[in-house]
Amino acid sequence: MGHSDANRSGRPTPEGKGDRPRAAEPRILRSPSRGDRQLSLGRAGEDLAAAYLEGRGMTIVERNFRCPRGEIDIIARDGDELVFVEVKTRRSLRLGSPLEAITPVKLVRIRRLVGIWLSRQTEFIAAIRIDGLGIVMSPEPQYFHVENLQAD
Repeated sequence: MGHSDANRSGRPTPEGKGDRPRAAEPRILRSPSRGDRQLSLGRAGEDLAAAYLEGRGMTIVERNFRCPRGEIDIIARDGDELVFVEVKTRRSLRLGSPLEAITPVKLVRIRRLVGIWLSRQTEFIAAIRIDGLGIVMSPEPQYFHVENLQAD
């Protein structure tokens, strides 16, 4: 048996087939899952939010700060203030305002995350605030910006 009669495993192959590359297996296309669509919507919303905030004169300091306790969507500088922005995006108002998703419990979690982020900084930060930015995508992006969120 010659070299061309065996594949890489050493087993015999039909004449002339040992060196021929295999055809690629067809890929099965699947429609995006609900989770994939939500992640995509969230990313798009955060991109729009960053552009919106920059358009209002803010400078983006960091996006998607993550730690084991959660995530802060956007950290921006607005003059002398450091702003921690929670972004909520919805496709339409059918399920209500996106800002309704920033509950008092969520706000407590955001405050903890702000403390964690601040504890890792070396520079003194004199003033901070937490903003909520809701975006409704349809028919055109609409922005609902609430500065200095407080728990009711």
